[in-house]
Amino acid sequence: MAVQGRINGQLGLELGDPMLAAVFSFGGGIVLLLLALPFAPRMRKGVGRLRDAVRVGELRPWHCLGGLAGAMFVAGQALVVVAIGVAMFTVGVVAGQTVSSLAVDRAGLGPSGPRPLTTPRVIGAVLTLVAVLGSVSGGLGEADGGELWLMVLPLVAGCCVAVQQAVNGRVGAASGSALTATLANFSVGFVALLVAWLVSLVVRGGPVGFPSNPLLYAGGIVGILFISIASLVVRWTGVLLLGLAAIAGQLIGALLLDLLAPAHGEHLAPETIAGVAVALFAIGIAALGGGRRRARRLPQ
Repeated sequence: MAVQGRINGQLGLELGDPMLAAVFSFGGGIVLLLLALPFAPRMRKGVGRLRDAVRVGELRPWHCLGGLAGAMFVAGQALVVVAIGVAMFTVGVVAGQTVSSLAVDRAGLGPSGPRPLTTPRVIGAVLTLVAVLGSVSGGLGEADGGELWLMVLPLVAGCCVAVQQAVNGRVGAASGSALTATLANFSVGFVALLVAWLVSLVVRGGPVGFPSNPLLYAGGIVGILFISIASLVVRWTGVLLLGLAAIAGQLIGALLLDLLAPAHGEHLAPETIAGVAVALFAIGIAALGGGRRRARRLPQ
């Protein structure tokens, strides 16, 4: 996710149109998945199983709308990051995702059913939020208090990401294919972002140019990897532990990017290293309270 954020951010900067960068990211993912469909019999069977699961009521139609959360996340980046900064946006998303993950696990929206709010899992969630606050503390000091109301969007986006991981896990379990869940996610998200970009096209105009570097259009590949892995493992980890691990992965990825390929004006801060260490410690604590559970056997 850290790599995808760097790619999409640079693409949006060079396009002069962040919403179009998000459309390219989701659109590229759909193209790759559709090209792979003829050579992936399990994914093709999964599409049929997904249709049957919705028809017989094993899945509700809204279970297939997880892509809206991904669309809201990248749209939030495009709309408010410039105003409140990456640090405040990250804290808002992490806060919303962490609290929502606890509720989603408790309500049993994921494929593994309800999970208790054990003390280690709650402590791990709190420590993860502290880790992110510490790692972006420098950016928080630069935030404009008059624009803090914009934090509502990243908070809502973070809450939706937790729900997205839960319902994508259900889709993956019902279809028997993580790639089928990924295809459904990208399809819904792409349509939502395309509509949003068309509206922005009328309001603020189109891109200023198209960069020639092909790597800047590779965000969809990273998105496929993330959604596929998340929809596969959430049935074992639960939404909370998956979310905490994803947050730690973002911090580690950001750390490596700052070390190996720093962006203009960015440098590796000591608080970032400390945040990664605390986040990894928090995940270890949360994992102790998760318990070992067998994944629900897929119907044959």
